[in-house]
Amino acid sequence: MLKVGERAPEIDKVAIDGQRFVLSSQGGLCTVVYFFPKAFTRDCTVEAQLFRDNHAEIALAGASIVGISTDDHRTQCRFAETHKVPYPMIADRDRSVCRAYDVLWPLIGIARRITYVIAPTMEIAAVFHHEFQARKHRDDVLSFINERFRAARPAV
Repeated sequence: MLKVGERAPEIDKVAIDGQRFVLSSQGGLCTVVYFFPKAFTRDCTVEAQLFRDNHAEIALAGASIVGISTDDHRTQCRFAETHKVPYPMIADRDRSVCRAYDVLWPLIGIARRITYVIAPTMEIAAVFHHEFQARKHRDDVLSFINERFRAARPAV
């Protein structure tokens, strides 16, 4: 797992919506990059739905979000469509992004539940890892983004 302060590896992949997702082009306050093990499993579904339900709040704070798993493109598309996910999702079947971010479980080769918050400078600003508490990722991300947003806002 990468650590706060390290440079985030570039992500340049086509998302399930057919659009190219390039991490360094995201700009804004920060980008939330969350990795999850498998589409359509209970906790992965909960996590995707929580980020979906809070997508507007995250976007209003100036942040973007992307979900990544080792599922194939077709599965990832079905998952996003079924749960009406409004943000990009990436099927990392070749595991190149998961390897770069050091999130793969040894032996089984699927992503661990790790969320990175990446600053526009490509520096990792926060890391959250709650393998069995999917809700904590959303809670931690919202707290972090809200604090960062308040700090970035000019005083009135």
